Amino acid sequence: MAQFSLSSRLAGLASGGNLRRWLLLFPALGWLVLFFVAPFVLMAILSLMQYSDHKIVTDLSFDNYIKFFGSWTLLSSLWRSLEVSVLTAVFSLLIAYPLAYILAFQVSARWQRAALLACIIPFWTSYLVRSYSWLLVLSKDGVMNTFFMQIGVIDEPINVSFTRAATIIGFVHFFTMLLTLTIYSNLVQIPKNIRLAAADLGAAPFSTFIRVILPISMPGVSIGVFLTIVVAIGDFVTPQILGGGQELLLPQAIMLQIQRHFDFPMASAFSIILMLTITLIFLVFSKRLKMDQL
Repeated sequence: MAQFSLSSRLAGLASGGNLRRWLLLFPALGWLVLFFVAPFVLMAILSLMQYSDHKIVTDLSFDNYIKFFGSWTLLSSLWRSLEVSVLTAVFSLLIAYPLAYILAFQVSARWQRAALLACIIPFWTSYLVRSYSWLLVLSKDGVMNTFFMQIGVIDEPINVSFTRAATIIGFVHFFTMLLTLTIYSNLVQIPKNIRLAAADLGAAPFSTFIRVILPISMPGVSIGVFLTIVVAIGDFVTPQILGGGQELLLPQAIMLQIQRHFDFPMASAFSIILMLTITLIFLVFSKRLKMDQL
């Protein structure tokens, strides 16, 4: 009887603890359901409707998705978005990793915060202002062409503005610091003893970097690259300003459906496809992170 009473009390405490946990989680779960799950469900339902004769037809079907995957122009917009995002991540990583390495290992701990602050301050400028500033730099009569023509590198202006290259340059300028911070936060946690031990065992500096530092820093690299691709693939402003609409990317296709055609069901279908693409990217990177942490 006493044993039964004790087990009952323990079960009651466990259930009470679970109840308290759920009560603590309720505000966060409610916020998530209200502002993410519910809008996503409504958008998914809207994507199954059609826009015809200036009104939304509530008959549910997959016609919008069939139109997307049956149109080479729309499929190309998704592929271009992926290309631009991946190229942005690659070029940003090539700049960000050396910068993060210098900040973590070459700059003394006393000056690291000041160096980070100096790198971050320019990014407090408005996103729109930075995009238009790059447009002034890359235009035919801009700073870049004027400088290169004055020093005799080129004879005629190079047309860089309103191209994919301009879009990638603007993206790289923005995302380099994001990648730098994620990689730096990983590198700065590597104990100095690990590098000293590698040197004591006869490893050259390059060998220490390739076999020790780089593998340990891969989680930070993966997180930074993932965030760069996710934000870049859904960005509308930079491709519109610097790219000039010369290449149709998926976010621009979504905005065209809303602004010109008022076809919210089709725009919802495009958005769902974009979110599914991001989900696949997340699954790839989450698997990579698990491998790195083994």
